This record gives sequence, C-alpha cells and structure tokens, in this order.
Amino acid sequence: MLKPQYVIGLDYGTDSARALLVDANTGKEMATAVHLYSNWKEGKYCDTKVSQFRQHPKDFIEAMEVTIKVVLAMVDPEVRENIKGISIDTTGSTPVAVDKNGTPLALLPQFEENPNAMFVLWKDHTAIAEANEINALAKRWETDFTKYSGGIYSSEWFWSKILHILRTDEQIAQHAYSWVEHCDWMPALLTGNTDPLKLKRSRCAAGHKAMWHEDFDGLPSQEFLTALDSRLNGIRSRLFSETYTSDVSAGVISAEWADRLGLPADVVIGVGALDAHFGAVGAAIQPFALVKVMGTSTCDMLTVPAEGFDGSLIKGICGQVNGSIVSGMIGMEAGQSAFGDYYYWFQQILSFPVKELTKGVLSAADIDRIIEGILPALTLKARELPVTENDVVALDWINGRRTPDANQQLKAGIMGLGLGTDAAALFKAFVEATAFGSKAIVKRFEAEHIPINEVIAIGGIAKKSSYIMQTLADVLNVKIAVATSEQVCALGAAMFAATVSGIHADIGTAQKMMNSGFDKTYYPDKDRVLVYEKLYDKYEKLGNLIENFVLPEEVFG
Repeated sequence: MLKPQYVIGLDYGTDSARALLVDANTGKEMATAVHLYSNWKEGKYCDTKVSQFRQHPKDFIEAMEVTIKVVLAMVDPEVRENIKGISIDTTGSTPVAVDKNGTPLALLPQFEENPNAMFVLWKDHTAIAEANEINALAKRWETDFTKYSGGIYSSEWFWSKILHILRTDEQIAQHAYSWVEHCDWMPALLTGNTDPLKLKRSRCAAGHKAMWHEDFDGLPSQEFLTALDSRLNGIRSRLFSETYTSDVSAGVISAEWADRLGLPADVVIGVGALDAHFGAVGAAIQPFALVKVMGTSTCDMLTVPAEGFDGSLIKGICGQVNGSIVSGMIGMEAGQSAFGDYYYWFQQILSFPVKELTKGVLSAADIDRIIEGILPALTLKARELPVTENDVVALDWINGRRTPDANQQLKAGIMGLGLGTDAAALFKAFVEATAFGSKAIVKRFEAEHIPINEVIAIGGIAKKSSYIMQTLADVLNVKIAVATSEQVCALGAAMFAATVSGIHADIGTAQKMMNSGFDKTYYPDKDRVLVYEKLYDKYEKLGNLIENFVLPEEVFG
C-alpha cells in the first residue's frame, strides 16, 4: 500500500479564499473550507465609480489561517501529520508596494488605512492612462516589450498599476522599495523569505502581466522604464530578473507558520501562480484544449507545444509564456473582464425598488432573500424564450474588454430594444453577450492558427447554471465538459503541491492521479447554432459601432 500523503491547495479568488486538503495518491478531497475577506465584504477601500478595487493584506492572512485551520480540524491527526506540501494561486495582476523587508506597506501603522498601500486587485482600472502610455511608448521603442503580451498592455496589469500609484501618492512613492504580486507574496510569507530581491517570482505572473521574457533578459529595460516615467528610474534593480515555474519549491514552511497553522515542520511550499492557470491544471488541461475559468470574469487558458509555437506572436491575448501553466508548454491566456459581474450588475439594477421601497416593511433577511432570487427567476423565464435573429443584442464590455485586443475604456451597448422588451429578454441578451465575447476569443485563436480541439469549463457558473452553459455551447458550437470538482483551482494548486513535495515526479503524473474527471457535458443545439451565427454577426457590428463611436465634442470641438 502507498504511504498516506496529503497536500493543501490554497486558492485566492476575488471575494474569498478556499483551502482544499487532498489525498495526493488518489485525488480524494478530504476537506475544504471557504472564507470571505472581512474588509472586502464590507466594501472597504474600493470605489466602483472610478473602478478602484483594493484588498488589505490582513484579509489574505486571515483567510489563510481560517481556512487551513478549519480543514485541519475536519480530519484525523494522522492526516495532519502527513501533510507534505502547500501551493497557492491568487488573482492577478494584483501587486502591492513593499518595503526592503518585503512587508506590504499596508501592514505598517502609518499606511494601514491607505488603499494605495494595499494589493491592487486584478479588476482595478484606475491605470487606464498609464496603460495607454505604455502602449504608445512600446510601439515607438526599438524593442516592442508588449509583443509577447498580445501586443497591447492592459490597465489590469503590473506596470500600469505601479506607475499609477507612484504618480498619485507621494508617500507611497517614497516608501515603496519594491513591488510584489499576491501569488509571490503568499509563498514568501509562509517560507519566511520575503526579501523582494531573493524571493522566488512566478514565471506565470511575470510573463503574462509584467512583460517578462527571456528574450528581454527579464523585465523591460531600465531605459524603457525611465523613458516612461522618471519615477521608475532604478526600479528594475529592485525587482527581479529570474522567474520560476510552479513545479519548483519556494522553500520549506517557517517554524513560525508551521506552529501558527498547526502543520508539520517539513511542509514544502511551491512557487505560486495565477488562479486560472492552476485551474487549467486542475481540469487536466491538454494541448489545444481551451479551459474556461468562469466566475466574476473569465480566463481562457490554452497550452501548445513549445516546439513549433515558441516565438509565434498571437495578437490581442493576455500573453504567451513558456511554462506559465505546464513546464515545457507555451501557456496562452485570454478572457473577459466581466462575466458573472455582468449578471450581478443587472441584479443590482433590478433590486433598487426592493431596497428602497420595502424599508421598514420587510426585514433585512427578507429583502436579501428576494434579491438573491432575482437571477434564478430570470433564468427560468429566459430559458423559455425562443431564440430568433431579431432578438435584443448586447455587448459584454461592461467592465471594458480584456481580449481580444485589450481596451478597458470600452463600454457595453444594447440594440434592438422595444416596448415589448422585458427583464427576462434583457437577461437573455446579457447571457448571450458573454457567450459572444467567448466566441470572439475562440475566433481570434483560430485566426492566429491555434486550433481549439475541446472546451473544458470550471468555476461557479459552470457548476451552477445549466442555462448559461447551454447557451455557451450553442454560441461556440462545441461540446463543453464541466469538471467535477467544486474547487478546481484549489485542486490544481494541490497537484503542484504534490509535485514540489516529491510525491509525484511531474505535474503530468499529478494530473493523472488526482484529477476529478467530468460530471456534465453540454452539446450544441443545431437549430440554435444557426440563429446564433446571425446574432453574433450583429454583436460584431454593434461592437464596431461602439468602438468607433465619436463623441460630440470631438466633432464640434
């Protein structure tokens, strides 16, 4: 019999973190726990009007302690004693300013309530101007440092956010020695090696979000960064040049954290990565299979062999990085800036009368119950509606466009409204819009000679909404398999933990031994496929209209 060996995958999402304790020999999920970020759920440090989304490092520490302690309490002592590894994924790009010790500035007393000292969440779009400047300079520079990032740099990424903070907060600019991604800081914290010059940086985050590439000898040149803004002068030497794939150990857990969490002293900590990339591994990604991570936004992950594709430049995606998902393979990322967030926005719009007109009439619990029932009720009604080529058509750019061709200044639009358009018809259009956005991504890969052989879906939406998934299958005209595990990103993290701790020889073996399989498959409806082809054509035309829209002041001066 195999010796019992267990690992923990820790997955940091937008709203919460989850720990998954897994039997590394069989893939059996022994225990799981989820914790909502305390400050985040109160709406602290965020301002949706200007797309500012910040998260306090205290939330991340608390979530790790709570979830790991909960899963440990759910299993026998023998299991706890045989935990061998932990790997961590996070959202990204989610960087933070740190001091020389690698301490996030928000953990220092003078900055503990300053949003600019906190982690800048992936969906923070306060740096649109900075992203535009990076793109403009890159196109004039001798070397286009955006060429492995789809040719367009985004406001959601590392350098845009850093430059924006440096420009808007002089105190942070004076005290920020370096900057660290969330997925790099968590392993550094657990190993006790937070020195920003020594901690191991994720190949995944650096390649997809920070324009790191071996052809550039690391990050963009200091000359380029200084030309961008003098505030960046000298920053390259305070960051990193080497990166590591996630099948590499970041070190062994420190005595402090082993004691604090109740873990063995020899637990190996893996190099971190972005959540969608670990999710792709957890879903047993294979070459030319598109893994859709479906939540508040989407990330679409694809791997192709390095041989034959290394050096190919795929336009308009979120980067192509050797080893970002699986070592030896080119990892490609695309995605949409809003998916579940689109539906949640509509729910909030419709909840206005419930919130405003029932105060003092209904209890807070009753009001919450009504609001939580809005989307399920809309789904039932939308499912009953026919699909015709004269239906309302909407764009999915309500939080900008991530891919293809990043442009966070774009807004959503709707066409075909009439007095007969009701809430269910609008919801149907919004669901179809998110599916059309997914199709635009697939069409871009195919246009760049990257075939999509199959689609795998993971995440909360994939598990909970058969209506959305069937619509997606009809729009894409492809079979979609849904992974069984409820926590596929955390499962992918567990697979990497099993690899870095030596339980499995490589990530491929870990995938074979630990994957959860698939529990649902959606097949396209041939009749709807034909109608959706016509509606997608209208989606493209509406998109062109919105993207090329000229504001009146630009016409009349």
